[in-house]
Amino acid sequence: MTKLDPIIAVNDVVKSSKWYRSVFGCKSMHGGNEFDILVSENDEVLLCLHKWGEHDHPTMKNPENSPGNGLILYFRTDNMERIREKLRGMDYEVEEEIQRNPNSLKMEFAVRDPDGYYITISEFHKYEG
Repeated sequence: MTKLDPIIAVNDVVKSSKWYRSVFGCKSMHGGNEFDILVSENDEVLLCLHKWGEHDHPTMKNPENSPGNGLILYFRTDNMERIREKLRGMDYEVEEEIQRNPNSLKMEFAVRDPDGYYITISEFHKYEG
């Protein structure tokens, strides 16, 4: 079995963890000022947060680099509309409102997290080749 545990560098782990937990309803499995592991309701790793400059990782040394250059965090969820409503309730600006993606034909919207990472939140679907 192979699994991917995405790790993104953030300025404030506690603040980012709180944001992701409030938006996606996930929970913290690790906690701390330098690193956190966010897990789904069935304890699957959703995302790891790592403080810029800690632990000497080569791609996480310089917070002046543009966050997420070449990266889209793509979340497939059966709670897309509820997540959009949470963001609306937080008065959080989105990049693109809910719309049908002309390529995937799935409904989705886009937002940037507090560190500027681009996030697409899509209705849940299975990839069909």
